[in-house]
Amino acid sequence: MIHQPTFLFISGAEIAFILFIVVMVFGADKVPDIAKGMAKGMRVLKDATNDIKNEITKSAENNGIDTSFTKEIGDELKKVKDNLDDFTGSVKRKL
Repeated sequence: MIHQPTFLFISGAEIAFILFIVVMVFGADKVPDIAKGMAKGMRVLKDATNDIKNEITKSAENNGIDTSFTKEIGDELKKVKDNLDDFTGSVKRKL
């Protein structure tokens, strides 16, 4: 059985239908402005999340809390992800 990649469990036909409805409701000339606004909002959210994470890390370091284990965990997760990508890559090529 071949699994096709999906985005948020939505198939390509469903995405096309949603885009069609968006164009019908807002009009083709407004869609780029809406997408630009959404991208800007997501960027602000990402920046705010990074700022909060940096503040928590600084606060932990100032209070003498050891945060080095988080880097080690991140490194281990990256290794596992790379190994998984290597494995799934070979499986995908065989399909």
